[in-house]
Amino acid sequence: MPVKRFRPITPTQRTKTVNSFAEVTTDTPEKSLIEALSKSGGRNNRGRMTMRRRGGGHKRRYRVIDFRRNNHGVPGRVASIEYDPNRSAFIALIWYRDGDKRYILAPQQLSVGDTVVSGPDAPTRVGNSLPLSGIPIGTTIHAIELNPGQGAKIARSAGAGVQVMGRDAERAQLMLPSGEIREVSVKCAATIGQVGNLDHNKVVLGKAGRSRWLGRRPKVRGVVMNPVDHPHGGGEGKSSGGRHPVTPWGKPTKGYKTRKPKLRSDSWIVRRRGEK
Repeated sequence: MPVKRFRPITPTQRTKTVNSFAEVTTDTPEKSLIEALSKSGGRNNRGRMTMRRRGGGHKRRYRVIDFRRNNHGVPGRVASIEYDPNRSAFIALIWYRDGDKRYILAPQQLSVGDTVVSGPDAPTRVGNSLPLSGIPIGTTIHAIELNPGQGAKIARSAGAGVQVMGRDAERAQLMLPSGEIREVSVKCAATIGQVGNLDHNKVVLGKAGRSRWLGRRPKVRGVVMNPVDHPHGGGEGKSSGGRHPVTPWGKPTKGYKTRKPKLRSDSWIVRRRGEK
């Protein structure tokens, strides 16, 4: 998926790039598969801000994605490839032979008119969903379940792809995009192929206003605040606060590991990311 560049008529257009949307075939979503989506502005159910720098942005409708792929044995035809404002990947509208319509993540090399199917007897073809026990070693997959029947949790963003490294009677070894090797039950389902829209990470917003369209508010550095507002604030002239980087509440950041030292899922990790 190439990105589109502009003539530098304005300072913004000198660096701005946008997705060419060459794969997208329609701009009208399926009405039966969209829901209302309200904005929280980073607030929880008590009105407290738990996520900063969120708010505003263009109005959206949520597209209901079929992450379970539980319509087993029924072939479906790809009716369209569509843009989803709620995720980096494109989505594909599937018309099943029994009359059902569902959205799935659009993998690379899936086009309109192709046929997809899910279930343990599905062939190893791009877009098909089947258990890890039936996927050959070395295959690139995405939309992987962590628990059987739970729905896809791993590798759902644009360009994500996981490689099947090995398999035994109960677990399959997967190499994630981060380099981590994790074991997953062979009963968990996964979809063949790599998630499409590979050039999503090459898009340059170009101006602050475009970030506001996405609902991202400005980020203010702590060193330019007052001492009452941030631990890094205050000082005559420019000052780093005289301490290691911390959050506004004093918790270490920038390299501070927040993962709990003992988790039940540690037994599923064969090699952590960054390790050789």
